[in-house]
Amino acid sequence: MQHRMKTHRMSESEIEALFGEAQVGRLATLNPDGFPYVTPVHFVYYKGKIYIHGLIKGQKIDNLKANPKVCFEIDKMAGFLPSELPCDVNTEYRSVIAFGAAAMIERPDEKTEILEQVVRKYMPQLAGRPFPENMVKGTGIIEISISECTGKYYK
Repeated sequence: MQHRMKTHRMSESEIEALFGEAQVGRLATLNPDGFPYVTPVHFVYYKGKIYIHGLIKGQKIDNLKANPKVCFEIDKMAGFLPSELPCDVNTEYRSVIAFGAAAMIERPDEKTEILEQVVRKYMPQLAGRPFPENMVKGTGIIEISISECTGKYYK
């Protein structure tokens, strides 16, 4: 285990708080040629799972359909911690890394529920407004069931 995971581990409530604050996450999938593919995404953490919305087609979708194992990362940098020596400058931050299995949500009612959560997080002034049926149908929703999740901080 990394030294900072022993000394600067975030609690479950701190991890959940960062999931609520972070605006962008990074989804890592594996290409057929064996290279990792990382995509910045908007997301919500809801009922213990991570949900990502976007197009119903594309490289990340193809990758996760071929191999559902994914990694998801979020972070928040507060600033630099200056020092007199260049090698002693550090960063104040919080970060979370989650591993899990991804699947596409297909049912319109489930998609609508998740899209409502996305709107509540990113555009709360629009929450509660109906979604056009064609928009729900044309939106891809990735659900990540988390198998392992850790967070660390430094300040």
